[in-house]
Amino acid sequence: MARRFLLGVLIVVNVVLLFRLIWSEHGIIAYMNMRNRSVKLQDQLRDVDARSLELSNEIRRLKSDRAYQEKVVRERMNYVKENEVLYIFSGKIDVPQGAVDDEKKD
Repeated sequence: MARRFLLGVLIVVNVVLLFRLIWSEHGIIAYMNMRNRSVKLQDQLRDVDARSLELSNEIRRLKSDRAYQEKVVRERMNYVKENEVLYIFSGKIDVPQGAVDDEKKD
């Protein structure tokens, strides 16, 4: 009788331990979730480091390279030199209505 009772208690203890191993706050499922989050954060950190390096290089070039400074100012701020004309296109191409209809038929 004592053996059966002891066996029953050990089975209950094993079930509780198995439950805690898998579903508890520090169990296997929580570990897998933390590992996936860690991988995502490492990827994000790698992307941020790469962007930081790009920006550092651009800052260094802007401080030291006069031609690069001029290029950036001309492109981003639409500055022009004296006696230059700047044409800004909207990027939208006006196509006659007939040409659009012909393309739809193909």
